[in-house]
Amino acid sequence: MLRPRLGGRRIIFMQNFHWGAKMDQRVVHSDPEILGGTPVFVGTRVPVKNLFDYLEAGDSLNEFLEAFPSVSREQAVAALKLAREVLAPDAHPA
Repeated sequence: MLRPRLGGRRIIFMQNFHWGAKMDQRVVHSDPEILGGTPVFVGTRVPVKNLFDYLEAGDSLNEFLEAFPSVSREQAVAALKLAREVLAPDAHPA
């Protein structure tokens, strides 16, 4: 479930994961002091938009991950799941 957390000037998006034990893991955050508030993968300065740009251009997820090694596969997949939940909440995987 997507839950924005407001903390001062920072907005942090949280995503629940169910790999092994249930836990909250930050996926994307926005901070005015990091790239002017552009949403980035947590722990990196990689804009989430880069992932969508790569995929839109026909590049694979692996190519994106090779170009941005600071982003983990789990973060990239979670960002895609978040986007799906926001844009198509009633969509079901094929």
